[in-house]
Amino acid sequence: MKPTLFVLAAGMGSRYGGLKQLDGLGPNGETIMDYSIFDALRGGFGKVVFVIRKDFEQDFRDKILSKYEGHIPCELVFQSIDDLPEGFTCPEGRTKPWGTNHAVLMGKDVIKEPFAVINADDFYGRESFAILADYLKGLEGKKNEYCMVGYRVGNTLSESGSVARGVCETNAEKHLTSVVERTQIERRDGKVMFKEGDTWTAIDDNAPVSMNMWGFTPDYFKYSEEYFVKFLKENADNIKAEYFIPLLVNDLIQTGKASVTVLDTPSKWFGVTYAADRQSVVDKIHALIAAGEYPEKLF
Repeated sequence: MKPTLFVLAAGMGSRYGGLKQLDGLGPNGETIMDYSIFDALRGGFGKVVFVIRKDFEQDFRDKILSKYEGHIPCELVFQSIDDLPEGFTCPEGRTKPWGTNHAVLMGKDVIKEPFAVINADDFYGRESFAILADYLKGLEGKKNEYCMVGYRVGNTLSESGSVARGVCETNAEKHLTSVVERTQIERRDGKVMFKEGDTWTAIDDNAPVSMNMWGFTPDYFKYSEEYFVKFLKENADNIKAEYFIPLLVNDLIQTGKASVTVLDTPSKWFGVTYAADRQSVVDKIHALIAAGEYPEKLF
C-alpha cells in the first residue's frame, strides 16, 4: 500500500493576487506544487488527487497535470460552493468556497487508502513528505488514528510581515490536544512572538504549528460529512463562514473519537504569503538546487 497525496488547489491567493498555484518559481518554471509532487514521489506516495475549481480544469490539465504523466498517477476532483448536503442551498451573495475541510470532502469517492492533505502553494520540504508517508503506511486498515506534521514555528515565518499559524498543544504521547489559531506571529528582537489584543507574548522557536499538512484514513470522510451538516445548521447564513480542517479535528479530539499524532519535522516551510515573498522563495529554491537537494529540472 502506498498512501495518496491530496492537494488542495481550489483557492485563490487573496493576499498575493492571482493563482499562486501556476506561478513558476523554479529555474524551468516549476511551481511550488511541482516540488511537493516531486518530494511526495520520492517519499513513497503512490497517487496524487487534486481538488480544483471546475472552471480552472483545462488550464490545470494543460499546465500542471501534463507534467506528471508517466511519473505518478493523478486524479482531479472539483470543489463547488453548491456542493452541499441534502436540505441545504448556497446562501445568496456567497462567492467564497466553504473552506479546507469542504475541499477534503470532495475526495471521498476516489480515495480509499490512508492519505495526506497539503496546500498547493506551500513549500513543505523533502523530510516532511518522507516522515508523513512512512507514518501513513502504518495506518493501513486502521481507523480513528490520524496525524499532522508539526512544523517548528521558527521555521515558518515570513520576512515580509506577520503570519497566522495554528499553534499546537500536545500530551506526553505526542497526541494533539488542541490547535489555537494565532493570527499575528512574527520575530521581534530575536524572539518569536504572537500578538493577542495589544499584548505580545513570546513562544518557543520549536513550538509545533500546523501548516495544513495532515494524514488521515478514509473513515475521516464520514466524520466530515456528519460535521458539515452541523456546521451548516449553525453557519449557513454567514456568507464568510468556512469549514476548516481544525474545526473537525478539534471536535474529534475533544469527543474522544480520534487521536492525532504530531510528527516533528526539521524542514523549513516557506511560501508566498505576500507578493514581497516571491523573490525570497525563488532564491531559496535555487539554493536547494545548488546544495543538491533537487535537480535543475524536476519533470
